[in-house]
Amino acid sequence: MRLSKYFLPTLKEFPKEAKEISHILLLKSGLIKPLMSGVYEYLPLGWRVIMNIQKIIREEMNRIGGQELLLPVLTNREIWDETKRWDDFGEEMFKFKDRNKRDICLAPTHEEVITDLARREIQSYRELPQLWYQIQTKFRDEPRPKGAVLRIRQFIMKDSYSLDRDFDGLAQSFDLHYNAYKRIFHRCGLDVIVVGASSGVMGGSESNEFMFLSESGEDTIVLCNRCDYAANLEVATTRLNPVQGESKEIEKVHTPVSGTVNAVSNLLGKPKELFIKSLLYIVEEKSVFVLMRGDHEVNEGKLASYLGFEFRAATPEEVKKLTGADIGYISPVGINNVDTYADSSLKVSTGMITGANKNEYHIKGVNIERDVKIKEYIDIITVKAGDPCPQCKSGTLKIKKAIELGHLFKLGTKYSKSMKCLFTDSDGIEKPIVMGSYGIGIERIMASVIDKFHDKDGIIWPVSIAPFFVHIIPIDLTNIKVRETSNQIYNTFVKEKFECLIDDRDERPGFKFKDAELIGIPIHIIVGERSLKEGVCEVKLRREEKKSKVSPEKVIAFVKELISKEEKRYEV
Repeated sequence: MRLSKYFLPTLKEFPKEAKEISHILLLKSGLIKPLMSGVYEYLPLGWRVIMNIQKIIREEMNRIGGQELLLPVLTNREIWDETKRWDDFGEEMFKFKDRNKRDICLAPTHEEVITDLARREIQSYRELPQLWYQIQTKFRDEPRPKGAVLRIRQFIMKDSYSLDRDFDGLAQSFDLHYNAYKRIFHRCGLDVIVVGASSGVMGGSESNEFMFLSESGEDTIVLCNRCDYAANLEVATTRLNPVQGESKEIEKVHTPVSGTVNAVSNLLGKPKELFIKSLLYIVEEKSVFVLMRGDHEVNEGKLASYLGFEFRAATPEEVKKLTGADIGYISPVGINNVDTYADSSLKVSTGMITGANKNEYHIKGVNIERDVKIKEYIDIITVKAGDPCPQCKSGTLKIKKAIELGHLFKLGTKYSKSMKCLFTDSDGIEKPIVMGSYGIGIERIMASVIDKFHDKDGIIWPVSIAPFFVHIIPIDLTNIKVRETSNQIYNTFVKEKFECLIDDRDERPGFKFKDAELIGIPIHIIVGERSLKEGVCEVKLRREEKKSKVSPEKVIAFVKELISKEEKRYEV
C-alpha cells in the first residue's frame, strides 16, 4: 500500500479529550475517529488490526470445533421477556418501537437469540453437543463512555455458545474455551490473569474473567502475593480472624461526634476493627440489618446474591422510624423482629462497639453471638489490600487495576428452562439443554496491545496483529536511485503477498520518521542516498534502535527471516 493514496489522518498534537495512553495513540495514529460519545469510526489502519485479531480468534474457535454464524442485531421484546432481561438490563439496553408499534431492541448480547434458535432446531440428543460463535456488533447505552474503545456504546464482540446434554459436557466446553482464550491472548501478545468473577445479569453457576493488568482498566482485581489466588474485587474473599476485644457487659458511652466509624474510633481511641458497622436495607418492604467489621465496606454485589437484586438502602426516615436514631448510631441490639445478616468475620467476635440506637451514643462490650440474633453469617465485605489470602496461610492480598478482555459463563439451564429449550435424551425424557456463554471484546484487545507495546514515540505492534509487516521509508524521492530501489523492494514484497507499506509522500524525512514511529509497523526499511552509496539499505525493528545494513538484493530474504523470528514470539 502506498501512503500517498492511503487514508491515514495522523495527529501531531495530543488529543485533549484522551487520558489513557491507548486512547491517545488510537486517535493520534489515525486508527479511529469519534462520531459521538461512545461511538467510533474505524479507519483503514485500525480496521486492519481489528481484522487480524478476528483472524486469530476465528482460527482458535475453529480449532475447538466452533461453527461461525451471524445473528441479528435487531431483536424482538418477546424473547427477552421470557428471561425477564428486558427489564433487568434497564437503561443499558437500546429500546425502540418499529412502525407497527412493536418493541424492539439492539442486542447487547445474544443468549436469548441463540436459545430461541436452539429450541426451534434441536430436538434430539443426537444433535448435541453444538458450539456456535459469531463476531458481531453489540450495543449498550453506557451512561459514561470511557477510554476510547474500553467502554463504548457500540462495540465488536466474539460471542460463542455451547449446547450440551449435561453438566459434564458443559465442563468440557468451558475448558475448551478456557484454553482457546489463553492461546488467543498469547498470540496477540498479551499476558492475562484468569480470575473468578460474578455472573451478574448473565446468571449461571460459575464465571471466569481474563484480565490484562493496566492502570487504564476499569476493573479491580485481587491477587495474593504468595499463591495463585486471583478474583475480581466483586467476588474476592478474605480470611479475617475474629476480633477479641475486652469481654464485659454492655456499656453505653457518649459519642458527641458524627456517627462515622473514623470519628468514633478517634474519639474512643479504639481500632476500627473493634467496631460493628450496621447498615439497614429494605427487601420486599421489610427491614434487614447487615453487619460487618468497621474497617471494611459492604460489597453490594455479594449482598445481592443473598438478598436478591431487588433491595435498597433504607432512607434516613426509615432508619429513624425503626431505631429511633440517625444512620451511624444504629444497631440491631435490642431490636426484635428484624432479620440480621452478619459478615462471617464477626462470628465469635467479642468486646465490640456499635450504635446504641440513640443519637450521639454507642455501646461497648458487644458479644455478637450473645447480644444479636443472627439469621445467617455470610461473606459480604469488600476485601482490601493487606487482608489475609483465603487460599494460603501466609499470603496477603494486593489490589490491581485491569482491563477485562474475555469472560466465560457456565449458564447451565438458566435460559433453556425459562425459554423451554428442550431436547429428548437417550432415555426418552425431555431435558433442558445445558448452556455456556463466552465473550471476547475485540477492540479491548487492540487497546490493551497498545497499552503494553508503546514507547514515547508511538505504537510498537507485535507482528501477529500488525496492520502491515513492513514499512519502507525512502529518503528523498527526487533521487532516482532511491526511488527506483524503494519501488523495486516494494514491488517484490507485493508480488510475494507480504503486507507492506511504502511512504511515497513528498514529505521531509523527519515527518516520515515521526509517522513511522507513531503507527508502529514492526519492521522499517530505510532507503537513502548515503546508504545506497555503500550498496545497502538499513533495516530495523520498530522496538529496537539497532539497524542492520543489508544489500537491496538480500533485503527480502533478511526481512522474511526477521518476521519468522518475530512470529515465534507469539506462537502457541
